[in-house]
Formats: sequence, structure tokens, C-alpha cells
Amino acid sequence: MNTTATKTAITPRRDEDFPEWYQQVVRAAELAEPSDVRGCMVIRPWGYGVWENMQRQLDAMFRATGHRNAYFPLFIPLSYFAREAEHVEGFAKECAVVTHSRLEADADGKLKPASALTEPLVVRPTSETIIGASYAKWVQSYRDLPILINQWANVVRWEMRPRLFLRTTEFLWQEGHTVHETEAEARAETKQMLDVYERFVRDHLAIPVFSGEKSESERFPGAVQTLSIEAMVQDRKAIQAGTSHFLGQNFARASGIQFQNREGKQEFGWTTSWGMTTRLIGTVVMMHGDDDGVVLPPRIAPTQIVILPITPKEETRARVLEVCDKLAKQLREIRYVDLPIEVEVDRREIGGGVKNWEWIKKGVPVRVEIGPRDLENNSVAVSRRDQAVKAKESMRMEEFVARAPEILMSIQNTLYERAKKFCDENTRVVASKDEFYSFFTPKSAAKPEIHGGFALAHWNGSREVEEQIKNDLKVTICVIPFGNSEPGRCIFTGEPSSRRVVWAKSY
Repeated sequence: MNTTATKTAITPRRDEDFPEWYQQVVRAAELAEPSDVRGCMVIRPWGYGVWENMQRQLDAMFRATGHRNAYFPLFIPLSYFAREAEHVEGFAKECAVVTHSRLEADADGKLKPASALTEPLVVRPTSETIIGASYAKWVQSYRDLPILINQWANVVRWEMRPRLFLRTTEFLWQEGHTVHETEAEARAETKQMLDVYERFVRDHLAIPVFSGEKSESERFPGAVQTLSIEAMVQDRKAIQAGTSHFLGQNFARASGIQFQNREGKQEFGWTTSWGMTTRLIGTVVMMHGDDDGVVLPPRIAPTQIVILPITPKEETRARVLEVCDKLAKQLREIRYVDLPIEVEVDRREIGGGVKNWEWIKKGVPVRVEIGPRDLENNSVAVSRRDQAVKAKESMRMEEFVARAPEILMSIQNTLYERAKKFCDENTRVVASKDEFYSFFTPKSAAKPEIHGGFALAHWNGSREVEEQIKNDLKVTICVIPFGNSEPGRCIFTGEPSSRRVVWAKSY
């Protein structure tokens, strides 16, 4: 996490302008770029490859817990939202609405909407209401339960201040929606899926998180309880990395999801929803990236090892490429975390330095250089993205093949340990209001971003206190962590507090 004053591939550096550094890293790594549609982004192949890996790995975890995928409409009748007042109120300002179905040319040849819809359609910001309509048809008896369904889709939430991956008008996500016979089963589902997210973010993205419950003011609109995992990134702000909602019977009542229980009586179902988005790609960049670009954990990298042929002379090119292809074949036959290693031979006829820096900026975990001299020595030059960019280790080719899975695992673990150390160093137990305000107040006008982190502080549960802190410092309660039930006194009011909560500035 340390920054230096030396020349770097990305300008500005993190310690100079973190928000701009982030935008430049995303573009330099060819993860994504702004589209011609305001607030939307184009996810480029490298970025989409990261998303595909996240999707495949999470989907396997969902299936292991009994969930299956389906697909529901993009358009939701406006009347469906009106059935759940708190829900529609929470999303009203973010909704995109379709009011016409056809275009036709006017007298000047300009296209204009022609046919008004009988009922406006909302482009889904989330799918509880439209999925509930289907579930109401499918559920008749307790024997039809539980319903455990997930969908991979896009959603639209109108965004005034877009930032690639972190906040865009359209983004990709998955949303799970389940119905259960009892409250206990639904609550267990809510916690189980949060645990899945926590395990995925920790083990696959190499990011530590705090997990727990959202305060009442931060709950998902219409939910009885919202659970979340919160990650700290390098500017010491929090990013919500996944949420799981216990919806009680609120949405079942709104959608008419009823069943005959074991006593023969009609009862409303108990529902949940849970989701994770492409925001996680931005979280990875902001947690692991450095002043030379992205640093990808091997488990989600589209290419885990890139082989760079060094061919200064045409007469040695064919032989070097032949050996590179042979090495790639050997590596692809080896498994890392029970999957074949992803290897690419960069055969482009461009300068070796340019080629090397492109892969550094993209964050590929391992770069392997092979040139004529390496052929003579049967060796390779190996560079790890978790180490200094100029660091290289020469090793025998057969040794590298044997150690490849170990090297990838070492990088994965190193990234997690670095992130955990950074998070621990910037998390503080705060015992007074003065200390709290000092913690979140910039110490230097020249570098206002060098302050803050996660503050663990007692709170009396008052919404008024939350609003005051938000107004004063732009700091909110990220999460009420599990397992922290040490009683004390609220640092703001002196009133009794059952536990400390996590406060931070958030994205």
C-alpha cells in the first residue's frame, strides 16, 4: 500500500488524487470506459473477463446451496411498485420509466415517440415486485416451498454522479429471491447468503470485510432486516460489497404470495433477496491497485500467466515462439484451485517494453519472459505483480512449471495479507466524541484524503445521532457487526449502548 515519489505508469499517483488515480487505472487497464450514453459504461474484454470469473465462481457457490438460475422481465409495470409503498419510495428518484412503444417521423423527418403505453413500465432497478408476481402463481402449498432462485441480469438506477464500476446508471449484478415456509428458514437463508458473499470476497478477491446488520436508516426499502459486508479500500473509505435482505412477509403481502400451511390455513410466504454487482470490480481495483495499475488476485484474473517472447532477431523468433507455446501447453495442463491455469502467449510484434507495461497495468499475476539466452539456459525470467515491477527471478523452466500453482497461491495470499494489514492499521476503537470528530477530520489541507478509516464506536441507536454525524462529517454507520455485544455508553449522548458499530465515509 506504500506510495513512492518515483516515476509511475499511472498519473496522478494514489497519494496525489485518489479519485482521478482510480479513473485512470480503470482506463489504462482496459477494464471499462464511459459510453456515449451518459452515466453508462462499456465493459471491455479484460474487465468483462474479470466479471465472468466472478460470475462463474459465485454461481457455483449459489448452486452448492441449492439455488438455481432463472430470468425475469426487464420491464416492470408501474402499478407493481405501488403495491409496496416503502419500496417505491426508496427507489422513486432512481427509476427510468418507459412511456411509449414506437417511434415515427414527424413532418421534418425527425423521430419522436408515437404510441403512449396504457401503463408506464419501469426499467428494473431491482426485481422483487415482478418476481413476486410469478411466485404468487407458483406457490399454493407448503409443499411448493422453498423457492430458491437467482438471476444474472442488468439493472438501471438513474445516477447523477457516475464513476466507472462504482456508480453507473446501468450495471450488471445477480439478485437472489427466495420464499420460505417459516420466518426462521428465511432468516437462516438471509445469513447463509451473506456468509457466501463474505467467503467469496475473502477467498477469491483477497479482501477482508466487516459483516453485520445495517441500521434502520440504511436498510433496503421495504426490508425488515438488511445484512451486509463492508470493505475498506486504500483511501480508507468503505464500499458495500454485498447485501442480503430479510423481507419478512412485506413483499409476499404486496404480491399475494400465499400458501396453505401444514394446518390447512392460508399464510403469506417469508421472503428474502440478496445481491452483488460489478461494483466489486471497482472494489478490487481500489483495494489492490498501485501506482502502476491494477493488481488482480489470481483467482479472478482472466489470464493468470502471460508469456512474453523476447525476439530481438528474426532468425531466433520461430524457436522462441515454439518454446513459449510448449510452456503454455504444459502450464494449461496444471490445475490451480481445481481449475486449469489460464495462460496467454503474447505473440504481438511490438516492443518488449511496451508489451510488458501493458500487462503490468492490466494486473496479470505472473509475467514470464523467454528469449534466446533463456533457451540456451533452459530458463525463464519470472515477475510477480505483487512485487516491484522491475523484480525478476530466473528459474529453470521445469522448476517454474512445477511451482506455478504455488506461486499463484502465494500471490493470492500476499494480496489478502496486505489488505488485512491495511484494514487493521486503519480501524480504530474510538472512545469519545472529540476523538471521533478528530479521526474523520483531515489533518492537512494539502492532503485531505489522508485521514479516517473505520471507527468502532458505541451508539445509542438514535436516528437523530446518525443524521447529525452524516451532516457534520459525511460519515455513516456502515454496519453493526456480528458478535460484538460489549455494552457501553454512546460516545455522542452518554446513553446506554449495547455494542460498538462501524462508522466510515462510504462510496
